[in-house]
Amino acid sequence: MSGTRPRPRPAFLHRLAPRTLRGRLSLVALTTATLLMLVLTVAFNAVAGHRLQHQADDELRTRAAAVATTIDTSGTTVRVLETSHDELLDTNVWIYAGRRLLEEPPNAGPLTRVADALAGRGGRRCVIADVHGPLRLCSQPVSGEKSRATVVTALDLSPYRSSADTLLLGSLALDAVMLACTYALTRLAVGRALRPVRTMTDQATQWSAVTSEERFGSMRHPAELARLGMSLDAILDRIRTLLRHERQLTGELSHELRTPLSRIIAELDWWQTRPRTTDQTRATHQVIADATESMRTICDTLLNDARGGTLTAPGTAEVLPTLRRVAELLDTPIHLTVTTDDPRLEAGVPPALLERIVSPLLTNACRYAHSLVAVRAYRTPDGVRIDVIDDGPGVPPSFSGRLFEPGQRADPRDGHRGAGLGLPLARRLARSVGGEVTYDPGHTPGARFVISLPGG
Repeated sequence: MSGTRPRPRPAFLHRLAPRTLRGRLSLVALTTATLLMLVLTVAFNAVAGHRLQHQADDELRTRAAAVATTIDTSGTTVRVLETSHDELLDTNVWIYAGRRLLEEPPNAGPLTRVADALAGRGGRRCVIADVHGPLRLCSQPVSGEKSRATVVTALDLSPYRSSADTLLLGSLALDAVMLACTYALTRLAVGRALRPVRTMTDQATQWSAVTSEERFGSMRHPAELARLGMSLDAILDRIRTLLRHERQLTGELSHELRTPLSRIIAELDWWQTRPRTTDQTRATHQVIADATESMRTICDTLLNDARGGTLTAPGTAEVLPTLRRVAELLDTPIHLTVTTDDPRLEAGVPPALLERIVSPLLTNACRYAHSLVAVRAYRTPDGVRIDVIDDGPGVPPSFSGRLFEPGQRADPRDGHRGAGLGLPLARRLARSVGGEVTYDPGHTPGARFVISLPGG
């Protein structure tokens, strides 16, 4: 059974709908208040109209009772007694003996027919007649010992209708004022309520631009904004992590590409100093090609690691040829030896990754060694181990705890170029394939770094 797709809203409704949350909440409050005021206004005017009609009926019955005191029903014939000021009682008053009309107001006209019908029905009844204006007529029976009479009184409802209309207009005017105040106060209240959200948004934008340490969790906010603050803190932490990874990748690429770029520049400078033979030119081209391939390998390896790529993809590397290739690329005057207890020793990592792990350690060893650097690879029960040893000054004990932190150097003024990124990169790449890079603080003199990798 296929479901029905919801009908799209008309375009004019989208244009009329407020664009801001403040406007939408104000519109909802205004609509709700309008419905409530409409119900209250109808109910109020209905009660007021009923109350005015009840007052009119009370007035008619009071007049009927006063007229009844002038009617004698003690005999068999109904008689109307003459009293002083009875002209006030005769205004809009009809007196009947049974169905026979005894007295009627002057110039009653067609209104007498309404009074006749009302008296003929008997009992206490009231009707509204529209004869030269709205009139209310009520009948009041007068019982005696031997005869019965009926008094019908009429009252002009124009003043009451005018009062009802005045109440209606007044209530509508009050409704308009109340709705205007409701809308204005709602916008003000919603604006003040949303002010912390706007402030938090601006702060989050500013903090994300400068990667600030500030967070909303350390500030006092209303309970309703606690979840928003937690969400913004999580987003800021994620942005900071991404920026840190971006800076780390940029620094590592710069650090790793510096050596092959230096080789290319050196070869080009040497080749341009004077004319070269064809063999020399071919050798220069080969060096540049090798350096370029090394740069491509470096970029692929680091970018795969940054993207969370499959650095642990199946692959093995022959340890001895890889170590010799890295040593040849260094082109250092330091005496460098590469030995292994098994020429066929293999590590369970791709050759490009093994180069990137060993290269920073070997570069540092050649940079700080006095005269000797030794690289020794051997098999262990759990894989392969590679020792990189130099006879330099070693690592100061006070700095050994920060040795693998990015951007840290024991002595930035030692005259060697470096950004403090090589050792952290080597350890991170080794850990990505289940290996490790450690420093042996007990080795003297010089420094000894140990690379542990899975076997091939």
